[in-house]
Amino acid sequence: MTTYTPKASEIDRQWHVVDAEGLVLGRLATEVARLLRGKHKPTFTPNTDMGDHVIIINASKVVLTSGKAEKKMVYDHSGFPGGLRAQSYAEALERKPAEAVRRTVKGMLPKNRLGAQMLTKLKVYAGETHPHGAQNPVQLDLPQAVARIRA
Repeated sequence: MTTYTPKASEIDRQWHVVDAEGLVLGRLATEVARLLRGKHKPTFTPNTDMGDHVIIINASKVVLTSGKAEKKMVYDHSGFPGGLRAQSYAEALERKPAEAVRRTVKGMLPKNRLGAQMLTKLKVYAGETHPHGAQNPVQLDLPQAVARIRA
């Protein structure tokens, strides 16, 4: 008995749009990472890029729970001694919200060339518009457990 491995020509990629307004950042990132890896497909193979393209809009309106916006830090290092820079997630979301969301999703993907290839299929925009209308993306409704925080 042999294990089925799909060829590159057999992989069907779709485009999804996720509206991040009011969504919890971590829960949004796990669902997007799952789509980018292709774990939602029955032919999922861990060593192959099977995932779909994901467009995230309204990245500036994501939410962090229980005061994490001020407590949680984003670190960046230049590679030189003393080159460590730190800022809170609130500052990162204020300055470059698309980059903060992209970085969160990147942390949930494999740390190798395959993960870098999967990350190229992620498009993040701070506002409501995106230039990918020609690909006919499908609006993705996340499950209620993921979707909205309770007031």
